[in-house]
Amino acid sequence: MSPNRLINEKSPYLLQHAYNPVDWFPWCEEAFKRANEENKPVFVSIGYSTCHWCHVMEKESFEDQQVANLLNEHFISIKVDREERPDIDSIYMNVCQMLTGQGGWPLHVFLTADQKPFFAGTYFPKERKYGSPGMLDLLPQLFDAYKKETDRIEKISEQLTVALKESTSSSGNAIPSNIADVAYNELANLFDSQYGGFGTAPKFPTAGQLLFLLRYFHATKEDNALNMVEITLDGIARGGIYDHIGFGFARYSTDEMWLVPHFEKMLYDQAMLLHAYTETYQITNVPQYKAIVYDTIQFIEREMLHPEGGFYSAIDADSEGEEGTYYIWSFEEIIETLGPEEGFLFAKAFDITKEGNFESKNIPNLIYTDAGHLVDKYGISLDELEDKLERSRQKLFAFRQNRVSPHVDDKILTSWNGLTIAALAKAGATFTEPKFIDLATTCLQFIEHYLMKEDKLYARYRDGEAKHLAYLDDYAYLLFGIIELHQATGNDQYIDKAKNIAHILLTQFEDLENGGFYFTNNNAERLLVREKSALDNAYPSGNGMAAMQLWRLSKIAGDNVLAEKAEQILTAFADDITAYPTAVLSLLNVHLAFSSKVREIKITGNQEAYEVLSFLHTTYRPYDVWTINQKTFAPFSVQICQNHVCQIPLKKMADIIEELS
Repeated sequence: MSPNRLINEKSPYLLQHAYNPVDWFPWCEEAFKRANEENKPVFVSIGYSTCHWCHVMEKESFEDQQVANLLNEHFISIKVDREERPDIDSIYMNVCQMLTGQGGWPLHVFLTADQKPFFAGTYFPKERKYGSPGMLDLLPQLFDAYKKETDRIEKISEQLTVALKESTSSSGNAIPSNIADVAYNELANLFDSQYGGFGTAPKFPTAGQLLFLLRYFHATKEDNALNMVEITLDGIARGGIYDHIGFGFARYSTDEMWLVPHFEKMLYDQAMLLHAYTETYQITNVPQYKAIVYDTIQFIEREMLHPEGGFYSAIDADSEGEEGTYYIWSFEEIIETLGPEEGFLFAKAFDITKEGNFESKNIPNLIYTDAGHLVDKYGISLDELEDKLERSRQKLFAFRQNRVSPHVDDKILTSWNGLTIAALAKAGATFTEPKFIDLATTCLQFIEHYLMKEDKLYARYRDGEAKHLAYLDDYAYLLFGIIELHQATGNDQYIDKAKNIAHILLTQFEDLENGGFYFTNNNAERLLVREKSALDNAYPSGNGMAAMQLWRLSKIAGDNVLAEKAEQILTAFADDITAYPTAVLSLLNVHLAFSSKVREIKITGNQEAYEVLSFLHTTYRPYDVWTINQKTFAPFSVQICQNHVCQIPLKKMADIIEELS
């Protein structure tokens, strides 16, 4: 079969559809021009390359000639990679949620030639099933309505467009002083005290909730906030959502126990959970959290690292046409690979049975494992047990390497790499591990080399091509990574880089009338609306992240204007903060920052300065910031400033540590 237009694209998702019989366009001006000239509705299909139900729909519908004939005859069809074009995805996901009350991928929306939506949904089978209309029924009905009910289609599309454009202005209302308490109580009410996490299945390892709870614990000393974090991190670490053979976290669990994951692995989940485990270790010193950080970094370095330093975006759930095939085991495979004695011990420890715990096969997990019982049963020490299980894991990993590997989406996204730089820098500083900081530094160099062209930052790099002007998330997350590298190393070059990004945010993204940042910059393609949102998803909102990093940079660089901009972002979204506090936790972290006893720590000197820096990273300091003045021959000292008042510089290490403790 000859390819369609998508063959000329770089997106792995678009290339997956390049040999469909559907006459696909990428999102482009030509597609909408054709729709206008031919008076056809536009069918937009949005997904990403590691999306299981996107694969299902491709096989059922987009590879099917009947469906393709309907689309080719009556519609202009457009494919969009949501990870490359989050600006398009966000607009039409909002439409889908307005019309259906839910969202997800694949996302499908039907538009007029001027990009206005009139119908939307997620997965549609070829023929009616699961209570969903089938493509063979839906497509003729929508085309018929578009041709014969023009006024109704126009009215629907106009109403939806107006709803999308509704006010980006702020009411000017004040943020309630107890709003962090409100958010904490809402999370406490949703908390699953048995397995951890919030709400019922499916459960997502939303690290943003955990990072807020850690900051709330820091501010209030509310022990239950920390308790919720630990129970959740322990539950995730025991469950099948954590890959006990090759490490790394899957995207979510289909059950409340964290046992059965949706097996795809996303870079942003690795980065955010690295933050959560690292920061919780800083408070608790629990060795397991450190071990998980090391193992997760081993995983992303082994399986998601570009040879020159950037990190790939995702690993598929599917291999050999089935979800999870790469990750699940039969009891017999375990025994054959390890031998009876070693195999029975591993099976007992990791819940491997003949009956299976997932579709007659097994997902290794530690949910109900009692190490003390195993020690007694086998007459060995805990250290011996751990050594035996680790040797078994390595053998099983080597065996698994011979299976057909899942597809790796090897595009490199600036935003998710920014999160990863920050996570690696924080872990490297916390555990005094230079290798982690080197990974972060090399990743930043990759972005600067391949994704920055003529003072412009781009959102995606793949196969020699940087494309799509960077979005708010790209700048905000990269700013986060650069500031974490500065805090980890004390290197002043990062302050200049951070200032440059802050300048671009304020000149290219700011809503000068109402405050806050738009998702796209002033020079970006004009879409149906220019969105501005503070709602967190699996990762923090761009506005929440930008506000936090501008606030931190204001303290590091002594620039009060940046702190004022951060406060303006809070004010701009005061209504959202008041109405949906648990949906804007990244902004609530900034709200807590403004009310915290923040210390600005100014270190002068060389060798001793790094001893202080190392000490600062041993404890949890979500809001303190520090700088090292290495450009002077002045003797070693540490000056601590708080609330615009600076103490007399301290020169004895014992006094410094006592004061900082």
